[in-house]
Amino acid sequence: MSAKSTSRDIRTANRYEVLRQIIARSPTSRQELAATTGLSLATVATLVGELLDLGMLTEVGFEDSAGGRPRGLIAVNPSGGALIGVDIAETYVRVELFDLALGMLARAGEELEPGGKRPEQVAAHVAAAVGTVVSRAGVGSDRVLGVGVSVPGQVDRARGICVYAANWDWHDVPLLGLLARHIVHPLYLDNPLRACTIAELWFGAARGRGDTVVVNLGTGVGAGLALGGGLHRGVSNSAGEWGHTTLVLDGRPCHCGNRGCVETYVGAPGIMTNLRELSPHSPLLHPEDQTATIEALAHGVTAGDPVALEVLRTTARYLGAGIADLVNLLNPEVVVLSSWVAAALGAPLLNEVRAAVGRHALSRPFAVTEIVLSPVQTDPVCLGAATFALEGALGSPRRGHVKTVGRPATPRSRTAQSS
Repeated sequence: MSAKSTSRDIRTANRYEVLRQIIARSPTSRQELAATTGLSLATVATLVGELLDLGMLTEVGFEDSAGGRPRGLIAVNPSGGALIGVDIAETYVRVELFDLALGMLARAGEELEPGGKRPEQVAAHVAAAVGTVVSRAGVGSDRVLGVGVSVPGQVDRARGICVYAANWDWHDVPLLGLLARHIVHPLYLDNPLRACTIAELWFGAARGRGDTVVVNLGTGVGAGLALGGGLHRGVSNSAGEWGHTTLVLDGRPCHCGNRGCVETYVGAPGIMTNLRELSPHSPLLHPEDQTATIEALAHGVTAGDPVALEVLRTTARYLGAGIADLVNLLNPEVVVLSSWVAAALGAPLLNEVRAAVGRHALSRPFAVTEIVLSPVQTDPVCLGAATFALEGALGSPRRGHVKTVGRPATPRSRTAQSS
């Protein structure tokens, strides 16, 4: 990497961090920003000036002073731009549009039918939903700074490619290229592990905390990592594929080609298998509908249905054993249960998982690890994906001049903890 590129990337990361802290603390002063980011006051003043020029920030007066020169206060200008977050999951597409303060303005969604998951079909669903949220929010196309797209599996962010999605058998799909045929806004790609983790860092259980593991429980399963206060991507942006670690030797077959993966026991299809093995003809089981089955189990647990309770305990035992490995390995301060399966099964799952982790983890790391449900109220993947677009917009040479298909490789995000 050239010295010029390094300087630009550092400036992008610093802009991103300053804006993130302003969103978290708005309104705030330049002095407070220097203290929380570790940047010099002169650097903060320069970056704030740039963001003011871009219309992303606004001056909002002065803070009360007991003496000395009053400090000017700055805040995010919500109308300074719009960001779109796209959550492509195995069974649905969900899209949300946010103002610049990451307040959600509109949402849209489309279900993915079993036979409608070819890349071109998925891209068409995304494009339709993006058009819907822009229309519903009533924002001009020129106000949309970018669209962050989350897709399950391993992705090449720089080239906009879904390298491998096991549940769809996608290999080297040029997803952003397909989307660019329909969407005029700048596009940025990553996966739900990173998206959920950023959502927790900005607005959720990881905010102001130390090392955090965000366990994403949906059709697929993974573990987003926030280590040392920042998002951990790994050398090839592949960190967190915990769902494809072996939980049971010679166990259930997995889409990835191995057997006994964590995902096959605690992802939505795995939970359906747990139910089927316990009670093959249970009315709780909707063989072709993951969402309906998980919802039925949740209602059954609340009602005290013995089959539902046993399925919950079985799932929690598997999940607890897998999380105990993460606790022993990473010694995190917080483990967050996120995504739609965790939200549906809620506190009963959380309580059983806590007990199971306690049985399997070493006592010293377990004693300092808090296990919680995600407190993020909106779709955490959409929220996190919107920050991909924000990061991209801050790194563009000027507003409205960003490559649409992929973008230059950027350094590991400096998403730091906030208080």
